[in-house]
Amino acid sequence: MVKKLNKKQRKVMESSMESLIEDETATSQEGVPEIPPNLRRKVQAKRPFLGHVVPEKSKRKGGSTGPELQAQGKARADGLNNPSNLKILGGISRGRKLESPDVYLRPMMGKVKEAVYSTFTAFGLYDEGVATRHLDIFSGSGSVGLESLSRGATHCTFVDLSRDCCETCQRNIEWCSFGSDPEMTRVVNADAITALKSPTSVGIPEGSTYNLVTLCPPYEEIVYADLLEAVANSPCVTDDTVVLVEYPVELGSLPHVITREDGGALIGVRNRKYGRTVIAIYIVNPTGRLDDSSESRPEEFVFCKNFI
Repeated sequence: MVKKLNKKQRKVMESSMESLIEDETATSQEGVPEIPPNLRRKVQAKRPFLGHVVPEKSKRKGGSTGPELQAQGKARADGLNNPSNLKILGGISRGRKLESPDVYLRPMMGKVKEAVYSTFTAFGLYDEGVATRHLDIFSGSGSVGLESLSRGATHCTFVDLSRDCCETCQRNIEWCSFGSDPEMTRVVNADAITALKSPTSVGIPEGSTYNLVTLCPPYEEIVYADLLEAVANSPCVTDDTVVLVEYPVELGSLPHVITREDGGALIGVRNRKYGRTVIAIYIVNPTGRLDDSSESRPEEFVFCKNFI
């Protein structure tokens, strides 16, 4: 249960919010992206392996670091490598189980994915007549992007550096019956930063923009400042693009406002903790076209910063 604030506490909180917004606005007007120092270094965020861990000597090279995983029980008997029990949670492919690549993955937890897509639905991204184009970076098995297609997205581009992940993603696309229309999906084997900064160099058609970008990186293998700067200034995003960033509690908190080189900004509308995972959601240069539930919420970023 959330403890209600008394009148004095609310006044202090409102004053803090006003000061924070003024500081962020001043930074934005200067046109200089201010990324906190804690985001300019790699983070130590160890997580336990899930499923059956294959002995170290049998690991394959490539992909995210860590041992291979193999499915157990009925899933393994059926020939489906799904140690994390990945499946589609909603939409036309609801309940469809997904294959996992041989390399170790740390997929988005089911309860987190359900909360995230409830938020996206509230934003109106899957309303009738809305053509949502999704860019799924660090796609892994493709579970995040496939969830979007199942709920009504018209296109998803999946990007991952691991060839094994890309091949598994393509098989999952076919398994979920999204492979018949070549315009509906695209799988790109490329580095995330390169794909964001120079999409045409990795095979993404020139002029392609997306309504939704999801970034669920391997926590210890990237520098979040580089990732945030790349997505903020990417030609793949446009006004009202929704950007999701998953990060570990060990990182601290992402900023409420991320400024762009052209003077625009990504405004934080969600920053919520699920166990040791934090999900931040931003909107690029918000125009007000999205649902009212997508309004700026700086207090969530202050809360995360103070209490993690």
